[in-house]
Amino acid sequence: MEGKKILAAITDHDVVISLVLFIYHADIARLTIDTKTDVVTTSYVSPAIEELDEPAKAAGVTILNEVGVDPGVDHLYAVKVIDEVHAKGGQVKEFYSYCGGLPAPESSDNPLRFKFSWSPRGALLSQHNSAVFLKDGKVVEIPNKNLMAAAEPYHVIDGYSFVAYPNRNSVPFREFYRIPEAQTVIRGSLRYEGNPALVKALIDLGWLNPAAQDWLVSGKTWAQIQQKATGATTDSEQDLIAKVDEVCNFPDRTTRAAVLDGIRWIGLLSRKEVDARGSLLDTLSARLADICSFEAGERDLVMLQHKFVVEWRDGTKLLGDPHGYSAMAKAVGVTCGIATQLLLDGHPAIAKPGVVALYTKDICDPIREAVEREGTKLIDRYSRQ
Repeated sequence: MEGKKILAAITDHDVVISLVLFIYHADIARLTIDTKTDVVTTSYVSPAIEELDEPAKAAGVTILNEVGVDPGVDHLYAVKVIDEVHAKGGQVKEFYSYCGGLPAPESSDNPLRFKFSWSPRGALLSQHNSAVFLKDGKVVEIPNKNLMAAAEPYHVIDGYSFVAYPNRNSVPFREFYRIPEAQTVIRGSLRYEGNPALVKALIDLGWLNPAAQDWLVSGKTWAQIQQKATGATTDSEQDLIAKVDEVCNFPDRTTRAAVLDGIRWIGLLSRKEVDARGSLLDTLSARLADICSFEAGERDLVMLQHKFVVEWRDGTKLLGDPHGYSAMAKAVGVTCGIATQLLLDGHPAIAKPGVVALYTKDICDPIREAVEREGTKLIDRYSRQ
């Protein structure tokens, strides 16, 4: 949509809900500041959004963020539990939060073990971010090229084989959640076993490169593009696989076999012609949108788990394990809708000029209470050490 059309659409409304790719939220927000229109996003507060805090305050505009599931519902319950612990004199020594938007197990029937309910481009890039977190009092950094290699088995509930990896920068959440005593703060993502290995291979082979390539044109075969992207000797399957082995450095035969099955399933070794989209990432995203989207009747799954290690005044420790799951559309859409309604209603903690996110009790409580009335609730499990 052209800028003038977007501006006209914004002008005609009291609030705008921006569900575009996160890189465009700041562009939308700048327009809403010009028109003095409030805006809501379900994405993290990015540096570009942070820069709009003062202009938004000057214009009397609210930029409400992080009102989906992750981020969103995760904040609602983290803030609730942390405030309750502090009120009872305890300290949160360790905090872990993992969330995954996935196909239900019976629908995870492809080598990627994933299906896209939104932009494949955005989902793939989310697995190609660098990560920073706090572990035993030390800041740990993982560069984006190594993120998928950092995925490890993670137990949430019996019957599911999840792996988890850290997500973006967890360190500021020690301040956001007001837990200066915490020595470990990790927020991460969940995938089914097998997904990170295949995504890592796609990264290693260059398929998540967003840069435009002059040589990437329609009419070439997938095998020819794979050869050009990786520098394989020829576009024969034998030479392409030899290059895959060289580039990916598989840890074992099982992983190698699974990744090659995935590469064949996507079609990267085939003689079929490609509908090129300018960059390797966009070309791959278009392909995955065709072969890896939800079919009618298939279910999705949202799994969210917080873990707290709490130390009481007498030195005893308590392990908290609150978790719950629901469909992505409900978890994100309902939370966003509730937050938007509260903004329209002029709730004093939410309808205030500037950049707003769900980090404090006065904001989280009214949203959480409404979310719970819609059926999304916390389940608590505790064990003493």
